[in-house]
Amino acid sequence: MSYRPCSAPGPRVRPPVLAAFAVLAVGLLMATPPTAVAQDAPWRTGILTGPAIAPVPFGPGEIKTYDVRLARLRVGEGYMMVGQPEYVRGHRTYPLTMAIQGGIPLARVDDRMDSWLDIHTLTSYRFIQDLNQLRTSRYRAFEFYPDEGRYLQEGVEGDQELPSPDPLDDVSFLYYVRSLPLEVGHVYVMDRYFRETGNPVVVEVLRRDQITVPAGTFNTIVVRPIIQTSGLFGEGGEAEVHFSDDNRRLMVQMTSRVPIMGRLSLHLREVTYARPLRAFDAASRAEAALRYLSDNGDVP
Repeated sequence: MSYRPCSAPGPRVRPPVLAAFAVLAVGLLMATPPTAVAQDAPWRTGILTGPAIAPVPFGPGEIKTYDVRLARLRVGEGYMMVGQPEYVRGHRTYPLTMAIQGGIPLARVDDRMDSWLDIHTLTSYRFIQDLNQLRTSRYRAFEFYPDEGRYLQEGVEGDQELPSPDPLDDVSFLYYVRSLPLEVGHVYVMDRYFRETGNPVVVEVLRRDQITVPAGTFNTIVVRPIIQTSGLFGEGGEAEVHFSDDNRRLMVQMTSRVPIMGRLSLHLREVTYARPLRAFDAASRAEAALRYLSDNGDVP
């Protein structure tokens, strides 16, 4: 199958000039004589390390493809993908995509959702839904401004309030859950969904299980995620997600009840693995250098 690249409304935000300047700044700072920076050791250490990248079990280039089934009948395919980091208003993010295509006559689905998740804070900065279900279509695009406690929805006038300083959307939520300990019997309750009506988000860790999917046999941790909405993870859908019981936390299988269509499930067919980003990388050090120089009046 072909993979559509992650896209965002309008031009992508890429600050090549600032990035180049930051790299030069790092080089100059590292070359400064020790006596000149000894009294500023804390900030110098910060620049050399940069802001920490949040520890997650996924990385750019990870692609998972799925068989989509109604009951036991294969009716389509889906995929989840982590793109190469992109900037959203100066924040480095993972572009995340989840797409499902298929169904039966008169009840078909062609959905795609894209999210941009901050690599340092695991906060969502942008979310796009392009849903085509049961002969109806809905396109919605959101821009999140966590520092300002607000978000904008394309086509809707005015700001709307974010209920959390670190919001998540439907897709980033699935990736965020992969970073949790997921201990059986634990219930995680979070008020992080970007719309107040979707909170609290509840993640129940139900049990361990072993399942066989087209990609092979996996030991899994079974989770029931609940977002107070009418989507895949709404209370009525009784969704269950099987994550691999290892350090990758791959989504191996997902089941949910969909109106009219009945029980829809995704079964992992193929995986392209990718290494997580290292805790500190060159771009992060460059960001830290720019931030320090700007805060100290050295950058206009």
